[in-house]
Amino acid sequence: MGRYAGAAVPRRPDMPPLHRAALADDPVEQFRDWYELAAREVPLADAMTLATVDAEGAPDARMVLLKGFGPGGFRFFTNLGSAKALQLGSAPRAALVLYWRELDRQVRVRGPARPLSESESDEYFVSRPRDSQVGAWASPQSEPLADRAALDRRAREAERRFSNAEIPRPPFWGGFVVQPLEIEFWQGQVARLHDRFRYLRSDEGWRLERLAP
Repeated sequence: MGRYAGAAVPRRPDMPPLHRAALADDPVEQFRDWYELAAREVPLADAMTLATVDAEGAPDARMVLLKGFGPGGFRFFTNLGSAKALQLGSAPRAALVLYWRELDRQVRVRGPARPLSESESDEYFVSRPRDSQVGAWASPQSEPLADRAALDRRAREAERRFSNAEIPRPPFWGGFVVQPLEIEFWQGQVARLHDRFRYLRSDEGWRLERLAP
């Protein structure tokens, strides 16, 4: 076996070591600060890994898009018949990872997940581009398909169905929010001596600790 030769990501000169004094007391505010920089400098800054477990306890993971965050948690949307939604229905806990390569930063989130209300899902659905709304009706997410033509046919049928009307949110489509119990901020440094800080939620609020890299 040959040695793997992965390309190293150079540390940005404007990213100094991360110190406790530079971090907000509230991890959501700290996330907002990092996210706003990522939104300006990173392609698809909303991309995040969502990890769940299935009914047998086996882990599963996939990329989704962050669609809002705040004190209540981190939001994403999906087909409610998808594997991820069914897994969250049986084991309502999740982990998220956002990795911003250009900034040499990542954020990890862990905590319980719950469905958003119908009104919250309606509000987001109406903001989506029309072709994405059609796609939500067309795709039986995570179910087997005979071929691509079958999916294209379902999309054409959805387009005809709503050709002269606003497209409502499908009853099988909605959102989830991951409510953080812990949030970790990781910033790359030279010699793999990275800076890591973890916020842990308690009855008294958030506790912050530095972790070894």
